[in-house]
Amino acid sequence: MTAADPGFTAWMGGIQARIEAVLARLLPAAHIAPSRLHAAMRYAALDGGKRVRPLLTYAAGELVQAGPERLDTAAAAVELIHAYSLVHDDLPCMDDDVLRRGKPTVHVEYDEATALLVGDALQSLAFQLLAEPALAEDPRAQLEMIRLLAGAAGSRGMAGGQQIDLESTGKHLEAPELESMHIHKTGALIRAAVLLGGACGGALEGELRDRLDQYAKAVGLAFQVVDDVLDAEASSATLGKTAGKDARQGKPTYVSAMGLAHARELAQELRQNAHAALAPLGTPARRLREIADFIVLRKF
Repeated sequence: MTAADPGFTAWMGGIQARIEAVLARLLPAAHIAPSRLHAAMRYAALDGGKRVRPLLTYAAGELVQAGPERLDTAAAAVELIHAYSLVHDDLPCMDDDVLRRGKPTVHVEYDEATALLVGDALQSLAFQLLAEPALAEDPRAQLEMIRLLAGAAGSRGMAGGQQIDLESTGKHLEAPELESMHIHKTGALIRAAVLLGGACGGALEGELRDRLDQYAKAVGLAFQVVDDVLDAEASSATLGKTAGKDARQGKPTYVSAMGLAHARELAQELRQNAHAALAPLGTPARRLREIADFIVLRKF
């Protein structure tokens, strides 16, 4: 690969470093009052994670030749929503976890009340960013981007999926029921990450939107299937979060529903579906294809 055309690992590392710098700039400084809240927000959002959602936003933006500054804003908004969801998911009233991204969860490092406010503030900041006037030339397109992220985060998206997850603890779910839950809990924000990246290049419609949507749905489910496999197989040190937690809490997973072998097969099938959705888009969709491979083949 040439310096102008880096391989996937180099590209991914560059994007991860870029979004880290963007988030560090956009998050309130820790010395600004209320300093404890701002410090905890930075603790939650910085220095950790694979940044899969920003990777997807930048990759979709690359497909449509979107401006990097717009992609910075969209990717940061999506990642802030993701970070808020992790802070709230880890609370004692939810999954009650003590480890996230290889360090103590926010409510352990700070306290439960601060963690609750951190999630609230990160979510608010995400929508503040999407409302910035430089994000889109057409106000209607920008409103659609805000609507898209709000839907992905709300009761018909991530929050609703978490509620279904809570209600399903201790129950056996078949694969179609699991798919319905994770289309909301995990898939909705991944779909938003892809579509927001595409929308940074202008109005996203027609076959391009349909193909990106098909791709996003496939990789969103694949991400969860692989997460379930890794939760059953990998160590806490490898994952950066508590391994085996789902089984101990009686949560339904793709592994409990169909076994490890069939879960791995499903992940590969979803990877193929993602590639098929992108096939007509040619070389410009290369990074999206590579992210699908990364999601399915990852070990952490």
